[in-house]
Amino acid sequence: MKILVTGGAGFIGSNVVDIFISNGHEVLVIDDLSTGKRENLNPKAKFFECDIRDTLAREIILKERPDIIDHHAAQMSVPASVEDPIFDADVNIKGLINILEAAKDARVKKIIFISSGGAIYGEATKYPTSESYRPQPMSPYAITKYSAELYLAFYNAQYGLDYTVLRYANVYGPRQIPHGEAAVVAIFMNNLLSGKPSNLFHFNDEPRGMTRDYCFVGDIARANLLALTLGSNTAFNIGTGKGTHTGELFSTIYNAASSASPALDTSLGIPVPGPARDGDIKRSCLTVDLAKQELDWKADITLEEGIKRTLQWKMER
Repeated sequence: MKILVTGGAGFIGSNVVDIFISNGHEVLVIDDLSTGKRENLNPKAKFFECDIRDTLAREIILKERPDIIDHHAAQMSVPASVEDPIFDADVNIKGLINILEAAKDARVKKIIFISSGGAIYGEATKYPTSESYRPQPMSPYAITKYSAELYLAFYNAQYGLDYTVLRYANVYGPRQIPHGEAAVVAIFMNNLLSGKPSNLFHFNDEPRGMTRDYCFVGDIARANLLALTLGSNTAFNIGTGKGTHTGELFSTIYNAASSASPALDTSLGIPVPGPARDGDIKRSCLTVDLAKQELDWKADITLEEGIKRTLQWKMER
């Protein structure tokens, strides 16, 4: 298949590009390199440096006529969305509509859209949270992701454009940068390797920090591969189904770092507590039964193994 990946030079998008190419697909990439990096680009992918809001993005789609568009490009930071909700909406909603209009005209067969299971459910009363739970977004970022899902449903009803929504948990792994949603793994690793203390954001009633569902990027990429042909007009949680406190995550990273680098300053092993940031939620964890049933997907990499692989990648650079 001919697949266009928006945001294909970014952390997650580039890993998705790699798995598509390794499975024999022709891949195009649109990325404005605002957060993505040229070094992440697979040399076998055809690259276009372009903002998804530009008319050029539509022209590329109309000219190339991909079978599938895998839409990863986004404003991806919850705190940044609180600080500048207008920019967040401009990229995440207007950018998506620009892509959808082009997809409709180019007769694209399917859109794979990347949503956020880690954000759109808000402070869910059912935990772990399934796809049947009504989203209650508590940040502009989460609002734009849920709004985008509604736009996809409209384009399907109005124009017959097929779609699959992947609601990611907190993704981590090689190529992650310390900016954006779920970037805490990269932040902790960067701090430890550069000898800087780390902050542990938390709410007053939970000093261990917030709870999140951490999923390795290799498992995430595999879900995208399966979504090429499965899961029509459906939203799927993509995570591990296991919640981890931020303090526990930090300990896992610190233990891996101290094993890899025995000279690591032991004073860095105790993070500095701090208040939760605007837009943060206390806990998020996803049920993934629907993905198992309809996509034949489940997360295979444990947190300990994923942290080890990510740290090894980072230390090599």
